[in-house]
Amino acid sequence: MASEAGGDSAKVAELSAIIQAVRERVRARYPDKNGASGPAVADLMPLVHARDAAQAKIAAIGSVNPRAGGLLNGLIQRVKKMVARALQWFVRDQIAFNREVVSALEATIEALNEHNRALADVHELKDMRHRWEELRAAWDSRVSNNEIQFLRNTADLQGAFQHRVTLIESNFREIVKAQHADYLGALDRTTADIQKRLFADFEKVRAEFGQLIHDELRIIRLRQQTAAAAPAIQTTVATQPAPALAPEFDYTRFAYRFRGPEEHVRHSEEVYRPYFANCRNVLDIGCGRGEFLDLMREMGIPARGIDLGEESVAQCRGKGLNADVADLFVYLGADTNGEFDGIFASQIVEHLDPARLPEMIRLCAASLRRGGVLAIETPNPACLAIFATYFYLDPTHTRPVPHPLLEFYMEEAGLGFIEVRQLSPAIESIPELAGLPAGFRERFFGGLDYAITGRKL
Repeated sequence: MASEAGGDSAKVAELSAIIQAVRERVRARYPDKNGASGPAVADLMPLVHARDAAQAKIAAIGSVNPRAGGLLNGLIQRVKKMVARALQWFVRDQIAFNREVVSALEATIEALNEHNRALADVHELKDMRHRWEELRAAWDSRVSNNEIQFLRNTADLQGAFQHRVTLIESNFREIVKAQHADYLGALDRTTADIQKRLFADFEKVRAEFGQLIHDELRIIRLRQQTAAAAPAIQTTVATQPAPALAPEFDYTRFAYRFRGPEEHVRHSEEVYRPYFANCRNVLDIGCGRGEFLDLMREMGIPARGIDLGEESVAQCRGKGLNADVADLFVYLGADTNGEFDGIFASQIVEHLDPARLPEMIRLCAASLRRGGVLAIETPNPACLAIFATYFYLDPTHTRPVPHPLLEFYMEEAGLGFIEVRQLSPAIESIPELAGLPAGFRERFFGGLDYAITGRKL
């Protein structure tokens, strides 16, 4: 019996520990709010204790208390278990009823807990109504403070922005002022430089005109002295005209083959547009197929041409151009003084007798009005390539004329503002010249032709 009492005590202690753990879990899940301010809620702990006790009793139904070891106690323990199993069919409904009652207690406890939580929430809502005015007043105060702070920050930003704009404007004015000063300084320097160069050009022109006047006076004095010393001597130059070609020689076909088609010649003569732009009466000496007369007609400038070849003149007239068959010395020797304000002679002077070339220049100058232009185009003897290409292809060529000689003749005839321009670079028709040094190529293989222009003073 002592052993049975010890076993019951151990079991009771175990059940007490389990009940205590359950109570702690219940308290943690359903805290007691009776101590807080607000409406009183129902205390559910007695129900919890009763439920726990009922669950303990239900768990004990059908169990057998343990006994100490031994043959007798073992036999008694077996009899108890047999009796307990025999009574299970009798107490089965009671056990189910007890469990349902415990379940009802648990549902009641849960419903009462929900009721207590609802009462606590209602109490909190009542407190919120009482605290609403305080919260609203605090919110209005906070909004007012934030608005004041925002306005202060905005004012500070506006002041900083205005200060920065003022600094930027000041810097911009300083930069513009400095740039304007630099511009005025550069303008003054450029103006002074232009004036210096203009004065230098004036001095140069003055010196050149002085030298020209001195030379002209010296030539006049020499001529007067020669005339006074030998008034009866007259110098005549007997020249032989260049040998004429046989009548059956087709010079038109020859010119087309070796000088090029009319379109090519017409394109190469575009360089003379500026020189004849302001002319009103132009003469083309050796007009040929009329390429230059076509250019004058396109520019709206009246022009006429003369040529020794009847076939060439017929070609020009067939195009509606003004052309006549005439010898240049006879034509210019007639009453043509000051008749033209422009004379053009392309590829002509190399055909003339060198002794008559000064006479041609003199007649051209006499036929020009003051300020009229004389333009002569001829092969360039300074370019060695012409002697290996086309100069000797024309049997009517006498000899090439260097541009310094033509320039001298034009000065002697009273022409000034003389310009020389290289035409038809040799490298375009002879690409092999690209292998030569640049300086050597420009000196000895420049333009195949050159144009020399002068105006009557």
